[in-house]
Parts: sequence; structure tokens; C-alpha cells
Amino acid sequence: MKKTGFLYDDRFLLHLTGEFHPEVPERLTAIYNGIDDAGLMSGLTRIEAEPAEMEWIQTVHTEYYISSLRNACLSAEKTFHCPDNQMCESTFDIACLAVGGLLKTADLLMEGDIDNAFCAVRPPGHHAEPGQAMGFCYFANVSILAKYIQKKWGIKRIGIVDFDVHHGNGTQHIFQEDPTVFYYSIHEHPTFSFPGTGREFEEGKGAGVGFTKNSPILPGGGDEEYKKSFKKDLFPAFASFRPQMILVSAGFDAHAGDNMSGIKLSTPGYSWIMKRVYEMADIYSDGRLISILEGGYSLKHLPELAGNHVNILMNGG
Repeated sequence: MKKTGFLYDDRFLLHLTGEFHPEVPERLTAIYNGIDDAGLMSGLTRIEAEPAEMEWIQTVHTEYYISSLRNACLSAEKTFHCPDNQMCESTFDIACLAVGGLLKTADLLMEGDIDNAFCAVRPPGHHAEPGQAMGFCYFANVSILAKYIQKKWGIKRIGIVDFDVHHGNGTQHIFQEDPTVFYYSIHEHPTFSFPGTGREFEEGKGAGVGFTKNSPILPGGGDEEYKKSFKKDLFPAFASFRPQMILVSAGFDAHAGDNMSGIKLSTPGYSWIMKRVYEMADIYSDGRLISILEGGYSLKHLPELAGNHVNILMNGG
């Protein structure tokens, strides 16, 4: 049984997005309850968040962007950059707290206190660009974490697996010229395909060519299409790249019961995906694996999906 960390902090619930917005605090409540109801909480190492030092956020985001977001919150603005990004006065502080929690989780893993982790954070991050908020995201959580692990802990090769139903444009663009980070995304495209990036021919730029791999799935696709793409695209890519750490952008919005997409992934299909990622971590990175929440908006299905996800991290499925 693995020593699995669980990053959760009640303060993440203080990021308020307004009436009718899908990215709500209740998402985390559903996730917490699902893990607890599955009888897993007592076996987890609980992690409370700490605010990130600004120098680490600045490894990805411009100082102007960071100060603009801070000032917008201080001014009680209700949106930032686009209508999707609804927020409150606490949003900047909570976004910093989410990043800081991820960095603390990495320290615990590298120090041997945990073997892997699931980080139930909000706001999510994979759509955030260095100078642009998008798609409910403010800070590029996974990207900042990857740079932190490389700079502080000397990990040279990091593999990112993004199975949110929407392409992680921010993550891809941040690392598109970097051959030390392999970014893999499987997502819906086209039709419901915000943000419109993530086509097969997008493979990186300059020194990073070949270190980005996208598996677009047509609307209506589900378990079989995901399995086929993992076997064709991800497995050989990681066999060649051999990541020393795997980070997961864990979006549960590709589920058939989630109305944010036209993808029809089943609950067992999600478990199949995570089992394969867990196996790759054991093969290539001594089990080092950190999973970070992105999307997933069905309060009905999130509890079971989160419980299964954590169970796999703890027991390998």
C-alpha cells in the first residue's frame, strides 16, 4: 500500500464564482465526501496548504499579470479577463494558497513522507497562460509545480498527463519549447472543444518539437477511443521519454454524466486511465506521481470518481 497524500483545505471553498457558475465550492465538498464515504480518509496523509512564495508563481506568470489579478481582487472585481473567470475578493489569496499547497506536496514526496498524492485544489489551472486568465483558471498550477520540482529538487524529466476533457492550452504553451517536460493531453475536439487548441499536429516548437502529444477525441467517443489513444500515443511516448516524475491534470469532466462535453467516458473507463498512469509511474519514476484536480462538474458523479481515483493511488487499483 502506498503512502498517499491528500491536499485539501477548507479555505479553497472561499473562492466564490457567482450564481450558475459550474466551478463551485461544492465540487470539493463532493470530492471530500466521496473519499470519506469510500473509507479511505484514515489511510491518507492529510496536507494543509500554505501560500506560495511569489518567486515560484513568477517562474510562469509575468509580474504585471500577477499584480493585475491582485488589484482586481482588492477592487472587488467580479470577473478577470473574460466572463468565464468569475471571482471574488479572496480569489487571489486562494489561488496562491492552491499553488503553495502543491509545492508543499512536492516537498513531502521528495523528502519521502509520501509516495504519491491527490491534490483537491481550486481554482483549477491548466488553461491559464503566463499573462492571461482563461477557462476558470488564474495560475497555471501544474506548470508552476513542474518548474518548482525541476529547480528545487533537480528532477530533469517531467511527464504531464492531462485527461481533462478540455485541452490544457496554458500547459502546452508554457512548455512548447522545453524538451525536459513532455506534455500529453487527451481531450474532446471539436464541437464542445474550448479552448480550440490541442490538434494532433501541435507537437511543440524549437527544441521542444516532439515533446507535446495531443490525442483529440471526437464528440461521442468514450472508453474504447481513450484506450486506443493511450496505447497508440502515450505509452510509446513515455517509454521513450522515461519521465522521472509524473504530474496529472485530473479532469473528471469527460464522464458521460458531466454535461460540460460530448465525451462519454464511463466510471470504469476513468479507473482504467488512472491505473495505467499509476503503472507508468511505477515503471519510470519510482512511483513518483502527483495528481492535481482540474475540471469535473457533476456533483452526482464526482464522489465516486474521486474515491476510485484515490483508491488507485493508494492500492494500485
